[in-house]
Amino acid sequence: MSNTVSAASPLDLESPAVPAEPSAPAWAAVFSLSLGVFGLVTAEFLPASLLTPMAADIGVSVGIAGQAVTATAVVGAIAGLATAIVTRGIDRRIVIWALTGSLIVSSLLAAAATSLTSLLLARVLLGIGLGGFWSMVAATAMRLVPPSALPRAMALVFTGVSVATVSAAPIGAYLGELWGWRVVFVLSAITGVVALAAQVATMPRLRAQGSPDVRTLLRLLGRPSIALVLAGIVVVISGHFAGFTYIRPFLEQIPRLSVEAISLVLLAYGVGGFLGNLAGSAITVRSAKASVIFGAFSIAAMGIVLLLVGSSTLGSAIAVGFWGFAFGALPVGFQTWLVRVTPEEEAESAGGLLVAAFQIAIASGAVFGGLLVDGFGTLGVIAYATAATLLGGIGVLALGSRSPERIGTGKVASVH
Repeated sequence: MSNTVSAASPLDLESPAVPAEPSAPAWAAVFSLSLGVFGLVTAEFLPASLLTPMAADIGVSVGIAGQAVTATAVVGAIAGLATAIVTRGIDRRIVIWALTGSLIVSSLLAAAATSLTSLLLARVLLGIGLGGFWSMVAATAMRLVPPSALPRAMALVFTGVSVATVSAAPIGAYLGELWGWRVVFVLSAITGVVALAAQVATMPRLRAQGSPDVRTLLRLLGRPSIALVLAGIVVVISGHFAGFTYIRPFLEQIPRLSVEAISLVLLAYGVGGFLGNLAGSAITVRSAKASVIFGAFSIAAMGIVLLLVGSSTLGSAIAVGFWGFAFGALPVGFQTWLVRVTPEEEAESAGGLLVAAFQIAIASGAVFGGLLVDGFGTLGVIAYATAATLLGGIGVLALGSRSPERIGTGKVASVH
């Protein structure tokens, strides 16, 4: 995720500071949420661009260092499910502030890490902030604007995702080479400080509403149409992140690119992801499942290209760029598909399951990828990514025809 996605249904909007239907949208507060999203997604993606120097500095293999991604994903999955339940009764702005604060602390701990243990501790803390923030951000935005302004508000929030997706990996790789990977994490902490300051200055009081519990989650998991979406996420997204987590070692070892060239390739991946998000949104208007199938099969195709001509600088660069484009279609497809098969009153709980499924997929992808890259080299992890995304696409194509895709009303698809 990780590459993470959130969905929400309208909450009871009664609040001392924010009426049920705000007459004027609180755009500054919505923008502060976008800053928080940008900071969290940037921190999540940094290890992909800094993995080699991080591993060398703390004295572990690249595969072991990649478990920094796993730690964030596992904890993020738990936090995505638990945050709304654990924080019942707490002003939502305070929860948002605390989750953004975890970005600051985790980035500083990562910058100071001298061992794998200290690095994993930092990434665990990031997982709490990441999973919790994503499980709440859409519902929070819904309480800051009137219904007519909600689509614009969600677009503004998730602009932070698009910017982070395009910039985090290439800028992280470049600045890491220029100043060192620790400085990059300090800059990540500074980004968190800016986001937190904006949130403190602009977020109104948002009294906690509703009584989420575990029973709702279990009931949703028992529905075949929802289970199919979640299974598709686990298979396809795990394949993607197995490859993406170790893309820098692949580019270093197979086409033997310089750090500067790797930064440009990762920039192409990010730009491709941004454009793929737009393309996926257009496909999803007609069929969310078609967007998922398109993204999964396209990643598998790019994996095959890397296996066949990955030693070519141009071939690997083009394949990674189109890989980013293919992945961009997946979050919006999975998100919208889940919302369309979920009753509107349970969409927020379904969003928590979506966060968990994405984080589990990221974690399993990083684990399998680490084992494969240490045991078989970077070509092994690309082969796994190809097989997993191909299998997931085939599964959605075969089983999805039996699952109706209900077009929901009044629901917003939001992408991480």
